[in-house]
Amino acid sequence: MFKPRPKQAEVLAYQQGLMGVSAVPGSGKTSTLSYLAARLVAVADLEEDQEILIVTLVKSAVGNFAAAMARYLREEFNLLPGLGYRVRTLHSLANDIVRERPGLVGLADDFRVIDEREAADILQEAVETWARANGNSPDAYLTDEHYANNYIRTTRWPELLNEIAASFIKQAKDMQLSADQVRALRGKDAGYRTLADMCIAIYDQYERGLAYRGAVDFQDLIRLALRILQIDHQYLERLRHRFPYILEDEAQDSSKLQEDILRLMAGDGGNWVRVGDPNQAIYETFTTADPKYLRAFLEARGVQARTLPNSGRSTRSIIDLANHLIDWSLAHPNTGIRAKQPLTPPKIEPTPPGDPQGNPEDNPDAIFLSGQKFSPDEERQAVVRSLKQWLPDNPDKTVAVLMPINSSGASMVQALRKEGIPYVENLRSTTGTRAVVGSLSMVLEYLMEPKSGDALARAYRVWRRDERGDEESERSIESVVKALRQLETVEDFLAPRTTDWLEQAVPLDENSALHEHLIAFRGLVRRWQSGADLPVDQLVLTISGDLFALESEIATAYSVALYLRRFADLHPEARLPEFVGELAAIAKGQRNFSGIGDDDDAFDPDRHKGVVTVTTMHKAKGLEWDRVYLVSVNNYDYPSADPFDSFIGEKWFIRDSLNLEAEALAQLDALAGDQIYNEGEATQRARVEYAAERLRLLYVGITRAKRELIVTWNTGRRGEQVEARPLAALRGWWEAERERGR
Repeated sequence: MFKPRPKQAEVLAYQQGLMGVSAVPGSGKTSTLSYLAARLVAVADLEEDQEILIVTLVKSAVGNFAAAMARYLREEFNLLPGLGYRVRTLHSLANDIVRERPGLVGLADDFRVIDEREAADILQEAVETWARANGNSPDAYLTDEHYANNYIRTTRWPELLNEIAASFIKQAKDMQLSADQVRALRGKDAGYRTLADMCIAIYDQYERGLAYRGAVDFQDLIRLALRILQIDHQYLERLRHRFPYILEDEAQDSSKLQEDILRLMAGDGGNWVRVGDPNQAIYETFTTADPKYLRAFLEARGVQARTLPNSGRSTRSIIDLANHLIDWSLAHPNTGIRAKQPLTPPKIEPTPPGDPQGNPEDNPDAIFLSGQKFSPDEERQAVVRSLKQWLPDNPDKTVAVLMPINSSGASMVQALRKEGIPYVENLRSTTGTRAVVGSLSMVLEYLMEPKSGDALARAYRVWRRDERGDEESERSIESVVKALRQLETVEDFLAPRTTDWLEQAVPLDENSALHEHLIAFRGLVRRWQSGADLPVDQLVLTISGDLFALESEIATAYSVALYLRRFADLHPEARLPEFVGELAAIAKGQRNFSGIGDDDDAFDPDRHKGVVTVTTMHKAKGLEWDRVYLVSVNNYDYPSADPFDSFIGEKWFIRDSLNLEAEALAQLDALAGDQIYNEGEATQRARVEYAAERLRLLYVGITRAKRELIVTWNTGRRGEQVEARPLAALRGWWEAERERGR
């Protein structure tokens, strides 16, 4: 039986019209929205062809809503689940709309939607093609120091150009501007638009790549769905009739186009409920979403504004810490950030007395905000020591280490593994996946360089990967690796014509086991060489059958094979060097690739009690743990736009510390007539916007903790970073509270 809190009951009293709900972390918004949807199914006067539409952000939430509604309908309203409602992500809703009317927007009936990976491949090809044809493209932006650096020009510049073009294309599509339309705007503009010119050319090639495949990307789906609703009024009216109520979850992460779609579907005088938390808007850097749209909706005339301020997730001390961060942000020392209002009320309130999901017992001693200056390695070791002390006494508790970025998660995992601490990863790709990808990459690298003793030695090391950790095996591996590296020619081992090197190096009568072992390895290498001309997916599967024994590793290798086959289909000219490059990009976290166990859609911390979860702050959103470590809270990962802060968007080889991604978007806005472009102003605005978002990210991290919270910071790779300003402010406030006898 769902027993609503008083503020939840206010939301559930909704009958019709527009309603906006600001829900704090842990307030039970999913349960509340699910119950509201179930109640509307039960009591609203729906016709047979009408449904309640629930729209959410991610696929995992679709299952959560469907399960909750099925339970409420069955147990509390005595109705059959599955009838009278439809749960959709915004993208799947847009896909439904475009599938209904593809011809209206110039698409064939059999058009397909490419995923993010394939879209990234098409963009990469467009960038590389353009960059090769425009070798002087970085001239206007490289520093004098790096102007003649070939590595910067051939590697780092194309990587940066890819990031710039991706953001430019997303923003253009959000503005409903095709490549041709942006080019036409450029033709009417005589200003200095070097970045825009680059991006327009790449955008055009990207669109040609999509058209060649008869495909659209996710941004197209949203843009085209809105266009269909704008031009086909009869179809729009049918949708309005079919969905008389629209309930939207995670509304803080909506873009303008997404909001426009739902606004059109609701219509004037329609029924539209939007639930979200502007304080948890942490995706602006990656998408065109902006919490300002939800905030404006909540303040609009005619909207019933409600709050869900009560949260039973955390102790009172953790709640107070999060609330003080809101207070501090409202008086932020940087006027630009303060004007952005990154964090705003409502503040978090504990649950009312007698609540069935009351707050954990308070323990101020369970909060530790460290002021100690750590190097990154020292910080990891401090966390490891703390976990080694805590885990044995808390096998029934959940614990997480939250990282600012994926790459730092890999280092933390290595530190935990070295100390034998049990862990589970919820990162872009897990250590297991990276190990499989790395092993395959090394074998393929050898096949690229079949005459290299070093490459052969690396392949041998991969073959004996499961024996690492045993001292005797390690000595044996190293002795063979050394011998293979010293080969005059690898043919002396692999294809001896007269004297067999193996017979001399490892005589059969002296070490028969190692001798037979190396004969087996020689046979495998010959087998791999004979398969080098196979299609890449078949080659990978051939190698995998010889390398891997665990079911999870074999499944991941199969995923790699499928990935490379799709890559080969997109790049018919690709050969081993290109395939190895793709695997290297996966290993570095530069490609969205999931092996077995990497799917975080259904990640449940309660399934990993007594085990350390390593994840990022972004992936932690919506989750909770008994004990949480927030690491690397320095002025690089959480800047405040101070003069001495450094920013991830400002590359060290670009002059004047320009954020070229922000500058390119500003040039696009100038072409569209939205603003005047002056170089450098967009970089300054981007600093403020990024700092505001990272402040919200820190708030999200704090509110993942139920009982215990530890926050530390480090000086970064170069030892230049200092404690993040918000952490220093929280630490000072908390120490004062403790001195007052809290």
